Amino acid sequence: ALEGVDRIIHAGDIGPPEILRELEAIAPVTAVRGNMDFGEWAEDIQGTEVVEIGGAIIYVLHNLDQLDLNLGAAGFQAVVFGHTHQPEVRRADGILYLNPGSAGPVRGSKPVSLALVDVVEGRLAPRIVPLV
Repeated sequence: ALEGVDRIIHAGDIGPPEILRELEAIAPVTAVRGNMDFGEWAEDIQGTEVVEIGGAIIYVLHNLDQLDLNLGAAGFQAVVFGHTHQPEVRRADGILYLNPGSAGPVRGSKPVSLALVDVVEGRLAPRIVPLV
């Protein structure tokens, strides 16, 4: 599902560290640490990141409840988050809020998914991709 992408953004709860190496073999990865990412391997992974892709500036964090800035005032077009493992695409005040869900194991009734986002001249066109 990720073949041919320009960048991979991982919003935390990575799982084993080998996941990042496997993703890096596909495309450059920007990852944040989730509440399930602990141990020596996770110490260098930041809690938030900023990614610029195709003219769009994207804020990345694991838990949206920990967002502590005004995204629009800070110049962001989107925020990518995880934590709930529930896919979500919504817009509010001109900002895209995107939770790709979880590409890992099935978690109850939540779907296994990821998100693909086309970026053209700073405009973001997201879509959730079911994996199972």
